Amino acid sequence: MKFIEKIIRVIVRTVIRIFFVVVYRVKVIGTDNIPKDKKQPLIYCGNHRTYKDPPLIVVTAKRHVRFLAKEELKKNPLFAFLGVVFGGIYVKRDSKDVSALKTTLKALKNGESIALFPEGTRNGIEKGEKAKDGAAFFAVRTGAKVIPVGIKGGEKPFKKMTIKYGKPMDFSNRSKDELDEITDEIMKEIIELSK
Repeated sequence: MKFIEKIIRVIVRTVIRIFFVVVYRVKVIGTDNIPKDKKQPLIYCGNHRTYKDPPLIVVTAKRHVRFLAKEELKKNPLFAFLGVVFGGIYVKRDSKDVSALKTTLKALKNGESIALFPEGTRNGIEKGEKAKDGAAFFAVRTGAKVIPVGIKGGEKPFKKMTIKYGKPMDFSNRSKDELDEITDEIMKEIIELSK
C-alpha cells in the first residue's frame, strides 16, 4: 500500500508542478539551502497569500512535506484529496487541538518534514495579525530546523511567480520562554525572502 501511495504522490506532484510551470511560470530559488539529509526533520515556514501557496511548497521542497491546514479545507473535494495524498495534518482553529499537536511532534521526531504558515491565515501580516508561535514551539521541542520560504507574484494566471527558500534556522539551543522572539526571527526572514 505504501508503494501505491508513493506512486500516486509522484503523479499528483508532477501534475501540480506542470500546472505551476505552465500557468504561473514559477521560478524556484534556493533549494540548495534545503538539507540533503532525509532524516533531518524540517519545518517549512512561508508567507501566505493565496490557496496556491501550500501546493507550491509541497511540489518544490525536494522532500515529502506534510501540511498543517485548517480543518475546514476538508470540505473542499480537491483539498481533501490533496490532504489524503500528502498526509495533511488538520487543525481546529481557535481551539487547543491536542491531536494535531501530537501528530506534528511525532512526525518531526520521526524525521519527517512539515509546512505551515506562521501568519495563521491568508495575508495575516497585511491584516495586522500577530504571527503564531507554532513553528517556534515545534522547532524548540524537536530540534527540527526551520526553512523560511518567501513567495511572491502569480496573483493572476501567466503572471510570473517566485518561491525562494532561505538558509536553515536552528533553534535547538533556545528555550520555550523565547517563542515570541524566535517567531519574530522567522517572520523577518520570510518577509525578506518574499520581497
